[in-house]
Amino acid sequence: MFGGAVDYREPAGDPGFFGPDSMAWKVHASPVALAVGGIAAVILELAEPRVRSGVWDHSTFRTDPLARMRRTGEATMITTYGSTAAAEKRVAMVTRMHARVAGVTPEGQGYTALDPELMTWVHITAGWGFLNAWRRYAQPDAPLVDLDRYYAEGGRLGRAFGAKDVPDSVAEVDAWFDRMRPKLVPHPIIDEFLGIVSTTSPLGLAGRALQPLVVQAAIDLIPPDLQEKPRLPVRPLRLATAKVLLRAMATGAGRAPSQIVIDAHERVGRPLR
Repeated sequence: MFGGAVDYREPAGDPGFFGPDSMAWKVHASPVALAVGGIAAVILELAEPRVRSGVWDHSTFRTDPLARMRRTGEATMITTYGSTAAAEKRVAMVTRMHARVAGVTPEGQGYTALDPELMTWVHITAGWGFLNAWRRYAQPDAPLVDLDRYYAEGGRLGRAFGAKDVPDSVAEVDAWFDRMRPKLVPHPIIDEFLGIVSTTSPLGLAGRALQPLVVQAAIDLIPPDLQEKPRLPVRPLRLATAKVLLRAMATGAGRAPSQIVIDAHERVGRPLR
């Protein structure tokens, strides 16, 4: 069970923040989308100096990356598939942690984790990463209306975390990217992050062999101009291998949903099997 004292499986019939017909339930069921999209999102977040300092100076990512990766993945799954009570409990816990995060960047910019612009950027990058990784590796023919619906449905969760002016369409997300582009800069911490996630996996030794391919797929997901700005390492041969393998894995995973996905469908009376 995720989420401590609140069982994500109860009460029966509670659809949680999203529900079985939502795009979030469809997109986040793909472990490939979460793995590739999650790394792409963090790259974009670390390119923003205030977010970078907040993450790197106030988290355990450098000292215990595996635990941090697991907590982030757990939060995504609970807020997507958990009951309303479980999702609200996890949002409250994360918000309490964020309330303690504040400081000044090396460049002299003050920041707090609860800054609405920064919360919105983190919300956008996470959704953008998951959705575009899912589209590339699991559902390349997804229509624009479904992509817009994913962002629109995610607004409730973004606002719960403190995001403001949450975009609800592809066009509005693109506008946010244009707004943030001038603020995104290269930094050695991005390289350090890529080194860590290239050698760390919650799947053990087998996952560690896969991680360099996941990282290259994440870099490839990012718009070309934003790949160049922080000078992200692009390795064509590794990317070619990643595309073939990850597409096959996305297809296979679609036939074998995780337990939390199965439990969520059973909770709302829509069992998968």
